[in-house]
Amino acid sequence: MKYIIVLGDGMADRPIDKLDGQTPLKYAKTPVLDRLSKMSEIGMVQTVPAGMKPGSDVANLAVMGYNPQENYSGRSPLEALSIGVPMEDTDIALRCNIVTISEEDKPFEEQVIIDHSSSEISTEDCAVLVDVVRKALQDEIYQFYVGTSYRHCLIWKKGRVVELVQPHDVLGQVIGQHLPEEETLLHMMKVSYELLKDHPINVERKKQGLNPANCCWFWGAGTKPQVSDFYEKTGKKGLMVSAVDLLKGIAVGAHMGVAQVEGANGGLHTNYAGKVEAAVKGLTEDGYDFAYVHVEAPDEMGHQGSVERKVLAIEYLDEKVIGPICEKLEAAGEDYRLMVLPDHPTPICIRTHSSDSVPYLLYDSTAKEAHEWNYNEAEAQISGNFTAEGYKLIEKLFSK
Repeated sequence: MKYIIVLGDGMADRPIDKLDGQTPLKYAKTPVLDRLSKMSEIGMVQTVPAGMKPGSDVANLAVMGYNPQENYSGRSPLEALSIGVPMEDTDIALRCNIVTISEEDKPFEEQVIIDHSSSEISTEDCAVLVDVVRKALQDEIYQFYVGTSYRHCLIWKKGRVVELVQPHDVLGQVIGQHLPEEETLLHMMKVSYELLKDHPINVERKKQGLNPANCCWFWGAGTKPQVSDFYEKTGKKGLMVSAVDLLKGIAVGAHMGVAQVEGANGGLHTNYAGKVEAAVKGLTEDGYDFAYVHVEAPDEMGHQGSVERKVLAIEYLDEKVIGPICEKLEAAGEDYRLMVLPDHPTPICIRTHSSDSVPYLLYDSTAKEAHEWNYNEAEAQISGNFTAEGYKLIEKLFSK
């Protein structure tokens, strides 16, 4: 038996008037999920424990079977693992987004945050900008590391965990009240803005109608993570397939395999075929029992506030990921159990994460059920199936 989780990041939502009161998941054309749902268990799961912030870090840890209340030590340390940052026990890792803030003739504190992803800037362009910041600001205490796209890392040697605001939580707001209280971090943000706003890459981006990547934004501070070995925990040899450093970092900490997929960028037009190929090859040729296929696009479209693009991201997940994985495993003669779910909702109406429970689908190619339902939030809620502690959901997947 092979096991797969297909994780549509931020895929769950709330009813939207523009979609006739439906959620993007219910509105989207998803023929594969419609077909599978009739043969599957569906239900709801609470992936974010009460009192914890609804981040992809907390929620994905839970989906992978780790109790966030015991295993979570901060988001950025997990990403640091992914990009090979050597962390000491006394180090603090912080996410360093390269964001877009307004360039009005006003003091820094009065600017507005426009875009947490700088129009999903490429890793190649953003690495150039990070290098500019690094040359100006890096020293023995503060060290910058390049990640993927707009997502990068700052290591604060012998630092402390400080409360910092997630940029995607305050889009469209004046930044002053959301800036770090820690003076050095605030100073570095201000300097980065002066260094980057007129950089040639950003001048060209503005000419092309793209948001400039003009400021560092620090958040997600945490200590060196402690994630137990996935194989020792589950008895399954696992493979992570994701474009996102956070997910790769969880996998590294759990001693799972990590697929490197060229062209996988976390955006709407990622290399879906490459992700499918990596997952299927891992399961059918490379000896893996379990593949975790993470797709970031629905979450990004939720943050952008784009109803149409979020619907399209869900349709791509159905057409380009779930369908091909099922077809290829069946062609290979493999028995498999497939779980599909989001980690958390990213509702269009708030453009950030929420702590609401999310719908899951569990399909077993060897034990097909018979139902009339489709996979979406509303029907999953009335299915009667609910897992209150999200980290226990994976036990359902591995139950046979």
